[in-house]
Amino acid sequence: MTASAGEARFKSARQQPAKQPAAQPAGARPAGSPNRSAAATVTPLPTRAVSVPLLARPLASYYLLVASTALLIAFGLVMVWSSSYVETSGARSSVSFAIVQKQALWVAIGLPLMIVASRLPVKVFRFLAYPAILAAIVLLMAVLVPGLGVTLNGARRWLDFGGPFTIQPSEFAKLALLLWGADLLARKHQHRTFDSYRRILIPLAPVTLVVLALIEKEHDLGTSMVVITIVLALLWFAGAPGRLFGLLVGFGVGGVTLLAISQPYRMQRLLNFGHPFKDLQNSGWQAGQGIYALGSGGWWGVGLGGSREKWGYLPEAHSDFIFAIIGEELGLMGTLAVLLLFAVLAYAGIRVAQRSRDAFSRLVAAGIVAWLMVQALVNIGAVIGLLPITGIPLPLISAGGSSLIFTMFALGMLMALARNEPRARTALNARGPGRIRRAFGWMGAVTHPRSEPTRKQPTRKQPTRKQPTRKQPIAQHPNATQPTRRQRGR
Repeated sequence: MTASAGEARFKSARQQPAKQPAAQPAGARPAGSPNRSAAATVTPLPTRAVSVPLLARPLASYYLLVASTALLIAFGLVMVWSSSYVETSGARSSVSFAIVQKQALWVAIGLPLMIVASRLPVKVFRFLAYPAILAAIVLLMAVLVPGLGVTLNGARRWLDFGGPFTIQPSEFAKLALLLWGADLLARKHQHRTFDSYRRILIPLAPVTLVVLALIEKEHDLGTSMVVITIVLALLWFAGAPGRLFGLLVGFGVGGVTLLAISQPYRMQRLLNFGHPFKDLQNSGWQAGQGIYALGSGGWWGVGLGGSREKWGYLPEAHSDFIFAIIGEELGLMGTLAVLLLFAVLAYAGIRVAQRSRDAFSRLVAAGIVAWLMVQALVNIGAVIGLLPITGIPLPLISAGGSSLIFTMFALGMLMALARNEPRARTALNARGPGRIRRAFGWMGAVTHPRSEPTRKQPTRKQPTRKQPTRKQPIAQHPNATQPTRRQRGR
């Protein structure tokens, strides 16, 4: 009984099918396998946005130039309005907005020129160098022609084109000489012709002397000083030898001194320089009233529009001596704000000059900074009594169309050079085309740099080496007789 029961159980167990493992859901880990998913899954750490300093960003120079230029232009319009709306005629005074309206018109003309200049490539500026210097010389000569030149305050410096459009060619000569001199010295650097004084100075020195002679015919000593400064800055940043630079500085100082003592009114200004109250009623009147205006301003000024000196006391209050009105109405804080804006402009320009790769861009940026900063320092120094009065305007602030337009165009060129910095160019290409470029994109002339079709580089066809081929045996007919051993031995 026991044996038969065991055999029966053994037979029934062999006849039952094998038990299958239970079905597992998709993606489930089989039992007994190591937990690899826990090791492969990495919990991301919390990320923190990396803040880049403002001055370390690619377009920092460009934005500093745009901001400081815009603030100076807007501030200049406000101060021209505040210093010129009082029109005094004898004992009567009236309100007039003619000067500020004319200044606003010049701003409206110069703003598009500055924007266009900031978008132009560097090669366009180099192309304009030689035509610009020729046009400047022709215009300077046209001023001296009777009937063409306009005389104002005893000086013939302007050309009248009808209506409010009166151009001072000497302002254009600064820009033209800057472009031409930078292009000339950049070519000399490229061809390595800086080995002698003669090669450095010719033809730069003769052309500069011609421009200075024509400007001196207009009795404009201030502009002559700025032109000399531009040429010296170009030579300094071009790497001229120190001995040559020292000789040129000596000749420049000596020439300006001779020009200053050559005219009686200039000699009188030099004699009264530093002591305007000795002859306050005559030659020291303008300088003395400027000091009165600055002294009455205090820390915070008498308020915008509250100047007393503009009521017929201070001559040229809206142009050459506008800095005195700023000090009177806005006080020391207002004058320091103007100096801060000029300092930011100078810092951004020097930064562009240092980061420029080609010699032409570096020279143009340095020349523009030297031009504007020296002109601002000479104007401010004359107002506060540290320098003799020369009659040059304060850049971007004083009333005057010619100075404003060519200064804005020069700053537009400086902005274009800032956009041409290596990192700035990479950042602009990553942004894609702007609104203006997209508006003209339908013409097919402007495309995104990343979307431009890549030009297929021509591949050189490599010479193929002919491989030696083996001689294949000729297939024989199946009925052909095989050669005998003796025949093969032959």
